[in-house]
Amino acid sequence: MIKVKNLYKTFKTPNRREIKALVDFSTHVKKGEVVVIIGPSGSGKSTFLRCLNRLEEVDSGEIIIDGEDILDKKADINRVREELGMVFQHFNLFPHKTVLENVTLAQLIVRKRGKKQAVEIAHKLLDKVGILDKKNVYPAQLSGGQQQRVAIARALAMQPKIMMFDEATSALDPEMIGEVLEVMKTLAREGMTMLAVTHEMGFAREVSDRVIFMDEGQIVEEGTAEHFFENPIHDRTKLFLSQIL
Repeated sequence: MIKVKNLYKTFKTPNRREIKALVDFSTHVKKGEVVVIIGPSGSGKSTFLRCLNRLEEVDSGEIIIDGEDILDKKADINRVREELGMVFQHFNLFPHKTVLENVTLAQLIVRKRGKKQAVEIAHKLLDKVGILDKKNVYPAQLSGGQQQRVAIARALAMQPKIMMFDEATSALDPEMIGEVLEVMKTLAREGMTMLAVTHEMGFAREVSDRVIFMDEGQIVEEGTAEHFFENPIHDRTKLFLSQIL
């Protein structure tokens, strides 16, 4: 589903200092695979996800998604984005629209669905994430965990081929994290192709097919959850795990 080869991405600070966010970064994600990306802050995890839908433009490299080179000038990036569900750290819901309106809006405008179909899909997904009873309220009336579940339902309503989660629980109070992780676990068990940047090691251990550990824009180590948590090879990985486990 995703093939990334030799990706480079740099940022320039206001004082013109160059920060290397991704350095010769290469990886892949198979259909139905759950890949969890972990690492210290500033290691390039979120930048990588943002490059996959060209919210950040890369300096060089190759990104193939579902057989299409999205860096090709002829690529229709908006069409590609329709197949990439993205859930951010902050919920980005429309505050002036109800939960139901938040979940149906993109269906109506982007997917060109009729209102009846869009509402049916929204009802089904809001029920799936456990907040159908909140369909007529506004985001400000919801807890953080509930708002994030609406954001997940909104992304799923587009019926994407790939779901990407960028630290989806890091802005939540501790008691709200579990409810969002349960939704993500359900998606993983149902075979959704997923890329998740997270600090939740329990989630990584339980549902990932593969764990990628990044530092300074590079992949330091990757492997199954069992390998990563029980028998890491690199000293940098061992140091990271010793600080968070």
